[in-house]
Amino acid sequence: MALGNSTAKLSELPLSVGTSYLCTTASHSYQLSILRPFCVSANYPTHSQPKPSDKVTSSDTWLTKWPPANPNSSRFPNPKPSPRFPQPAADDLFDSDNSHFLRNDNNPCNAIDRVVLRLRNLRLASYNDDNMEAPGGLSRLLRRDWVRSDTALAEDEANDMLLPWDRDEGEDEKEAVEVENKVMQKRKVKPPTLAELTLEEEEQARLRRLGMQLKEKVNVAKAGLTQAVLDKIHDQWRKKEVVRLKFHELLARDMKTAHEIVERRTRGLVIWRSGSVMLVFRGKNYEGPTPASLERSEPVMMNQEQLANMTPEEEEFDRMLGGLGPRFVEWWGTGILPIDADLLPPAVPGYKTPLRLLPTGMPPRLTDAELTNMRKLSKALPCHFALGRNRNLQGLAVAILKLWEKSLVVKIAVKRGILNTNNELMAGELKKLTGGTLLIRNKYFIVIYRGKDFVPTSVAAVLAERQEMTKQVVDDEEKARHRAIDVTQSGTDEATTQAGSLAEFYEAQTRWGKDISAEEREKMIKESAKAKNVKLFRKVERKLVLAKTKKIRAENLLSKVEASLVPADPDCDQETISEEERAMFRRVGLIMKPYLPLGIRGVFDGVIENMHLHWRHRELVKLITKQKTFAFVEDTARLLEYESGGILVSIDRLPKGFCLIYYRGKNYRRPVTIKPRNLLTKAKALKRSIAMQRHEALSKHITELGRKIEEMKEELGLSHDLEPEDRGGIGTLTV
Repeated sequence: MALGNSTAKLSELPLSVGTSYLCTTASHSYQLSILRPFCVSANYPTHSQPKPSDKVTSSDTWLTKWPPANPNSSRFPNPKPSPRFPQPAADDLFDSDNSHFLRNDNNPCNAIDRVVLRLRNLRLASYNDDNMEAPGGLSRLLRRDWVRSDTALAEDEANDMLLPWDRDEGEDEKEAVEVENKVMQKRKVKPPTLAELTLEEEEQARLRRLGMQLKEKVNVAKAGLTQAVLDKIHDQWRKKEVVRLKFHELLARDMKTAHEIVERRTRGLVIWRSGSVMLVFRGKNYEGPTPASLERSEPVMMNQEQLANMTPEEEEFDRMLGGLGPRFVEWWGTGILPIDADLLPPAVPGYKTPLRLLPTGMPPRLTDAELTNMRKLSKALPCHFALGRNRNLQGLAVAILKLWEKSLVVKIAVKRGILNTNNELMAGELKKLTGGTLLIRNKYFIVIYRGKDFVPTSVAAVLAERQEMTKQVVDDEEKARHRAIDVTQSGTDEATTQAGSLAEFYEAQTRWGKDISAEEREKMIKESAKAKNVKLFRKVERKLVLAKTKKIRAENLLSKVEASLVPADPDCDQETISEEERAMFRRVGLIMKPYLPLGIRGVFDGVIENMHLHWRHRELVKLITKQKTFAFVEDTARLLEYESGGILVSIDRLPKGFCLIYYRGKNYRRPVTIKPRNLLTKAKALKRSIAMQRHEALSKHITELGRKIEEMKEELGLSHDLEPEDRGGIGTLTV
């Protein structure tokens, strides 16, 4: 039987093809496209029947073990016989020794069956190991690395060529263990909670069920776990084992911190939390709150527990806060407890603003870079104090001065949940008492820098003592001067003059000074006034030259921007409207609520685009401009009329500005491009507006300077009295 125009018989083809391919294909080209990939190898024999002496290698046994397709499968029904491709006989399905499968009347059940069918038809199972290692053999297909086209073939081991069911079970187990280890390394391990470490799973489940049945809850407000909230928790623990907490505000957003605070302050166990709700178990050996107040016992207990787990930085920070005052036990954060500033004395007898002395050559203020760096560093610092009152902060100021001897900045947390707290008043009072530099002030924190002129208390005491000694020495010298008075005896005893006094100066001037007449004094006054006026004249002239330079620069920028502005010419064949229509359109336009604002940019492409978008839904469009001069408004109205192609109805003055009303016309056709390209863009229009404002302001400034110079010349006569060397470069300037 021939395939299309080919003269070769089917038995002479290099491989046997089942009728499933012949019956499911519709053209000869499609049949050859299926057969072509399996016929290009030159290393395979060209005969279609295998020899009886061929043996099956061990690596190819999976081909023979694969079960044939199920003939009773209804997934792929048998194709109907075609007169062009008749059904083959049943004897043609196998070769002479029934060892190899040649044809199959039924389609394979799945993709794997079709792959096996093709490999069997290729007769690769009968080749020995030498043929398998051929360049075009199956080994090459199994060894191919499909990562990139330019990569070389990997010379893998023999086990890599084995299929999954031919490999050893030990190797599969090793690979599974390696994959599981990699997954466990990538997965974050959640540390167990204190409740999971101390309670059994059955007990935890029982307590959770008990907590889910609770209807009463204790609300934890913005202030956090205060003493009032602790009292409510202990009241419920006297009746039940579990208490239900509901957090609000800031702690509700950070439940991990709330978990640590609750276990630290209540000595209970958090058995469950979800969202902003938490269940806390009182413990097996609960005996109620201790008789001592929490304010006294809490800091000591906390330090003993955290002493072993503290880092060196935390230990240093805790020692730095050691002698400054009592701790704030209701602290809503973690880590070292800050000092409670409200428990410090409100007033300190004899308190004075500390002495400050700036080193020689050091600038008194922080630069912008130093200020930014200090703010960044202070954000990561823990809080030193917690403050809740606005005034009477002398005790806190004393503690801050002690802290500044060890730290550059002090960080103060504003207490939460306290009424009438004002961080502005707090910062102002502390800045006045300490003299520091305020870095950060918000509703959460206040950070103050000690300043470059800060002097420690011990050094300030020494400096104050030296100043007293210096003052004493000066007083002693003054007394010695009084004792060493030169007494002038002239006939009778005259009044003595003190050395270094004003009387002594007048006396010396009378004896040895030069007498100045009234004419000389008047001449000296005129010369002084002339020099002052010359200096002022030069200053005004420099201002005039600088203003003219800026004006020329603004003109160049304006001409550069306006180069892309090509206004349209008026249309000679423009549509007209009658006076009645104009009056009606004006009345309707003034009533219209939607309008287009015309800002400082003036007329640009976006304004014309918005006008066409308005005309899409209505016949009129109203614009309101902020221009003050009617002449400028009229020029803008004409430009809009020429560019948009509409009809200007009226120009009216409104409280908001001048109102421009345009009618689109009876024969209006929306243009293809509603944004004209001959006008400026929005960005260029803004540049043009700024350049025009600058040019106008400079023109006025130049006019005022010129008038001022003319007045100086007329009133003081500088143009006639100035010498050539005094006028310098002024004479060349023309006003």
